[in-house]
Amino acid sequence: MRWRLLRRRLSISAPRMVVRSHLPWPVRWAAVAIVLGFSGALALWAFEVGRGLAGLGGGAQSLAEQLQATQTQLEVARQDRDRAQSIANTADSLLKTERATQAHLIEQVKALEAENQALKDDLGFFERLLPTAGTAGVAIRAVQLERLTDGQLRFQVLLMLPGGRAAPEFVGQLRLQVQGTRDGQPWSAEDEQVLTQPLKFRQYRRLEGVLNHPADVQVRQVLVRVNDQSGVTRATQNARL
Repeated sequence: MRWRLLRRRLSISAPRMVVRSHLPWPVRWAAVAIVLGFSGALALWAFEVGRGLAGLGGGAQSLAEQLQATQTQLEVARQDRDRAQSIANTADSLLKTERATQAHLIEQVKALEAENQALKDDLGFFERLLPTAGTAGVAIRAVQLERLTDGQLRFQVLLMLPGGRAAPEFVGQLRLQVQGTRDGQPWSAEDEQVLTQPLKFRQYRRLEGVLNHPADVQVRQVLVRVNDQSGVTRATQNARL
C-alpha cells in the first residue's frame, strides 16, 4: 500500500501543487482602486484629446458661438447672392432692351437707305428728263415699262410742259396701246383695250399704273399718245421692252 502511494506521487498522474501568495483583502481592494482610477483617467484624457481634435474643445458655449458665426456667414452669403442675382437680372433686362433698340435702329436704317435710293432714282429720272430748250407744247419725256406677269405690265410716264410756271395748263388725255405678236402674227390692242387716263396739269405730270393684255401675247412695245381736249395728238412715243 505504501508502495502504491509513493509511486502515484512520483508518477505523471500525481496531483499538481499550486503555490499562492496570500495578500490581505485591503491591499487587494487598494490595488483594484488604483487600476480603475488609472483607467478612468486614461479614458478621460482620450476623450478630451478626441474632442480637441474634433474642434469641440470649447464645450457647449464654444459650439453655440461657432453655430452663430456660421449662421451669420450664411446670411451674408445669401445677401450677396441676392444682390448678385438682382444685378444679373438688371443686366439681362438692359441687354434685351439694347438688342431690341439695335434691331429697331437697323430696320430704320434699312428703311432710310431704301427711301434714299428711291429719292436718288427719282432725282436721276427727273434730271435726265428735263425739257430741252426750244421744245414747244407738251412732251413725253420718259416712259418706263416693267413686266409683272404674263398678262401685266407696269408703266411710268413723265409729261412736261416748257415755260416753267408761266406755261398754260394742259388738259387732255393719255393713251397707252400694247403692241406685239400673237401666234406669230402682229397683234395690237383694240380701242376698248387701250388704257386712257385724263390729264390736267402744269409744268409736269408723272403717271403710273398697270397695263393688262392677253397672256399669250408677246409684248414688243407700248405706243404712248397725248391728245388734247379736241382729240388731236400732241405727242407720241414708242416704248420698247
